Amino acid sequence: MVAWERFKLRRAAAEYAAHGWPVRPGSFLVGRRARARRFHCGEPGCRTVACHPTRLPPTTAADVVAGYWRVHPYTVLLPTGRAFDILEVPAALGRAALLGDGFVAARGPVAVTPGDRWMFLVLPGHGVLPELSQQPGVVLHGQGSWVPAPPSPQFGGRVRWELPPDAHGWRPAEPYAVQALMLDAIGAGPSFSSRQRATWRAAA
Repeated sequence: MVAWERFKLRRAAAEYAAHGWPVRPGSFLVGRRARARRFHCGEPGCRTVACHPTRLPPTTAADVVAGYWRVHPYTVLLPTGRAFDILEVPAALGRAALLGDGFVAARGPVAVTPGDRWMFLVLPGHGVLPELSQQPGVVLHGQGSWVPAPPSPQFGGRVRWELPPDAHGWRPAEPYAVQALMLDAIGAGPSFSSRQRATWRAAA
């Protein structure tokens, strides 16, 4: 069972790395009883219970990825701020974006955590619109951050793809267009010109 789990995670990490996405091993779940489960990174005396990075650095090298996942079923972490940033939002905002007019939101990868947090992979180096930053639970992961990637186990289940990367050529979405869809859906959106929307459509 552990070997199969390790194989699945290694295969996913190798696929991400092959497409230029750096991957980093994260701590992995140990313990069979629900109350005793925690994430283990291999560092003596580490008291961090939640998912966290190991000391192993990010990589896109196939041989290094294979070596990382040869022994332990490490969580697959995606460092942000390079290939993409990640806009993490509550489920209501995530679903709202996918139910919007669809011209951009459906063109970038979207992952969902077991806690129903929706993670939109967007072009790096941009901020959060002021109207969206006022909404509770909105987090932008940029330089120096990371997120667990599918199919990594977490408390309560696995991270999964709502929209897989290959659906639109492994391209991140346009960040402000995704945010505008969220704001429009909840009636808090700013006014965007037809020229801006046409530009987003062309870039998608």
